[in-house]
Amino acid sequence: FHHFLQTITVNVTEIFRDANFYKSMREHVIPILASYPKFNLWHAGCSTGEEVFSMCILLKEAGLLDRAKIYATDINVANLERANTGIIPLKYMKDYTSNYIKAGCQHDFADYYTAKYDHALIKKEIRENIFFSHHNLVTDGSFNEFHFICCRNVLIYFDTSLQRRVIDLFYESLSTLGVLALGLKESLMMIDHPNRFEAIDRTAKIFRRKN
Repeated sequence: FHHFLQTITVNVTEIFRDANFYKSMREHVIPILASYPKFNLWHAGCSTGEEVFSMCILLKEAGLLDRAKIYATDINVANLERANTGIIPLKYMKDYTSNYIKAGCQHDFADYYTAKYDHALIKKEIRENIFFSHHNLVTDGSFNEFHFICCRNVLIYFDTSLQRRVIDLFYESLSTLGVLALGLKESLMMIDHPNRFEAIDRTAKIFRRKN
């Protein structure tokens, strides 16, 4: 079963994928997080960790990484083990550098990893506040209160009833006025939750839990 699970789950991810999403995060969400002395983030369906690393870099550049506890979960244990190493094939770093620049970041992306042979290692100072753990969005419940939840390009693989269940889970897990980020092809409107959230950036699919 575990071998089958590793094979069937979709593991497509990139660092700073969808640059406009991260531009919106910097403009709209980072100031919200900056208003808290400490905050919890949840990356649900984190795959091999690239989007989690992207968020950590965003927080680092905003001077907020030390305030954050970042919980990264996935159903695929093999993904979590790989993500926890922080090791990424070096061949991807050229594209990731391009993504980083398109996202409007101003530093040198190479400062965030160490290259060795044919792999890159995301530096420990970027990863040290990440907690990787197994979690099934369909069967497992809430495990903390979060100021921000990111679950991008996961719901597109669920039918409507499972989407509703997961959105219920996120709603219960968010703090008052907490922020939820979905994938660009995902929407809250199609699964009967328009009254629980308000849009921060409808194009980037960033929403805020209503009080």
